[in-house]
This record gives sequence, structure tokens and C-alpha cells, in this order.
Amino acid sequence: MQLGVVGLGRMGGNIVQRLHRHGHSCVVYDKNAAAIKALADQGALGSSGLNDLAAKLKPPRAIWLMLPAGEITDAAIAELSPGLQSGDMIIDGGNSFYRDDVRRAKELKPKGIHYLDVGTSGGIWGLERGYCLMIGGDREAVEKLDPIFAALAPGRGNIPQTSRRNGRDARPERGYMHCGPAGAGHFVKMIHNGIEYGLMQSYAEGFAILKEAGAQARTEDERYDLDLADIAEVWRRGSVISSWLLDLTAEALAGDTKLQSFSGLVEDTGEGRWTLMTAIEEAVPANVLSAALYARFRSRQEHSFADRLISAMRKGFGGHVEPKGK
Repeated sequence: MQLGVVGLGRMGGNIVQRLHRHGHSCVVYDKNAAAIKALADQGALGSSGLNDLAAKLKPPRAIWLMLPAGEITDAAIAELSPGLQSGDMIIDGGNSFYRDDVRRAKELKPKGIHYLDVGTSGGIWGLERGYCLMIGGDREAVEKLDPIFAALAPGRGNIPQTSRRNGRDARPERGYMHCGPAGAGHFVKMIHNGIEYGLMQSYAEGFAILKEAGAQARTEDERYDLDLADIAEVWRRGSVISSWLLDLTAEALAGDTKLQSFSGLVEDTGEGRWTLMTAIEEAVPANVLSAALYARFRSRQEHSFADRLISAMRKGFGGHVEPKGK
């Protein structure tokens, strides 16, 4: 298939490369001309702007936006939509707020333009590992784009099959899922990222406790000089708390046990806040997720070892480089 891709940053460029590996072709655009050239040298067709990108696509067009949530994505859709026609598709693969998706789908529907929201998880490793895709939008458009989603998803790999799934949709086993109508994909991704906050905070706090096991405040016979890198490594193997985040933790600690290259100032990108807003609306207790978000707020005032470990994990999976702070 042919796909237009707008936004060629840490994930957008890798999405284009992964699609090329699976035989699809891409027309690309980014405000950074060097990013366009780098992918054009690998077989993509570059464009000079959004309208030029749309003109180089064959109807029905499919255009994937990999842009920051909010005004930037809205502006791109506003510029693109007048030049599109009925049956064309706009896909937002960023981390938009799901209510923005509902609004956009309603605005585009009278023109016959399909709008899909695709929560995309996989960070900077998606090129090799594939992306977990959580898709919202009307079924017709999702089915048309199935070859694109199948190429981007990781596939079954070596993960054991879950028992008692006979007769269920096979796509989730391959790493992508049609979650429901417009907004549903980003809603699921929003909660995914809220959970991510909690998991990262749990690891960070646990390792911080281990680090302080040798503190002078503890009685002498209960002081332990623990090797955090080795603990992370042993937990990776057979432990019930093994995970990709633990893999990244082990790698970071093996390189620098004190994590001195990380500031400890931890950003939040919106999804954690939106998750808590939704929890409040639904009257669902979210004790761990709220504490994890507040811990990130606190990290901007004082920086701890736990904060540095979260920064290390964020850099590991998403290439996030935290600001140094004050």
C-alpha cells in the first residue's frame, strides 16, 4: 500500500522504514528537510509540504500524522482536509487526547474523510520490535488499512499463546487491535501510559529502597551493600516482575549504578493527567497512578535516585532526554 507520513522524528522515521521493509511505499514530509532527505535516500518519496504530499498520493489517500498532540496536529488536519476527498483517510498516530479525536472525526465526516486515532507504543525500538497499535475509528477504514497495521505490529513472535482465546479476534495476538469508534484507540493508549507511570514509579521506589540498605542510619548488622545492577539482572530471569521496563533498568544500572548522567527531573507528557481526569469523572480510585504523577511533579523541585532511574527508563524506551533543571 501507499501511505503519506507527516512527522519524521524518533518514531515517524522508523515507521516509514518498517513499512518499506514490508513492501509498502511512503510519501513523507517534515519541517526538517534533512529528515526528508534521509528517508528519500532509502526509497521514500519526499514532498515540499502537506498539499504536495497529498497530491503525490493516489486516491483513496491515507495520511499518517506523527505530530505533537494539540494545536500542531489540529493545524495539520486543517491544512490537509480541503485538498482531500471522500474516502480518504487521516490517521493520528501521536498521543492526542481522545476527546480531540471525537471532535475531529465529527468535523471530517461530512466531507466523507475517515479519521482514525492510533495509539502507538514501542518508542524508538519499534523499527526492530514492531509497534503495539490501539486503533479507533470506523470499521471500514480500519479494514482497508489492515496491511499497514499488520506490517507495523510486532506479530506473534515467541510470546506464548494465551489459553482460551479460541474464536476471538486474532489481531491482538499479533499486536494490534480495533478498540472501537473514534477516540477509543487513544483512550486505551491514555490508560496504557497512565499504567506505565505507575510501573516505572514502582521500580524506581523499590530500587531506591535497595540503594539505601547500606545507609549509616540502619543498624550495622542490617546494612547491606547491594549490587543494584545484579539485582535488576537476576529479576529479569524467571521473576514475576520481569518486564521490558526492568530490562531497560538493568541496562541503565549496568552502565552507571549511581545514574549520575541523569538529572532526575522527570517530565510528564499529558497522558498521565488525562488518565486521572478520566478516573475522577468515572469515580474510579487510582491511588497508584495519581501518586506516580505527583511524584513527577515533585521531581521538578528535588531530584532523587528514584527520579534518575525513571529518567533512565524513559530514555531507554523513548529516547527522552530530561532537561537538567535548576
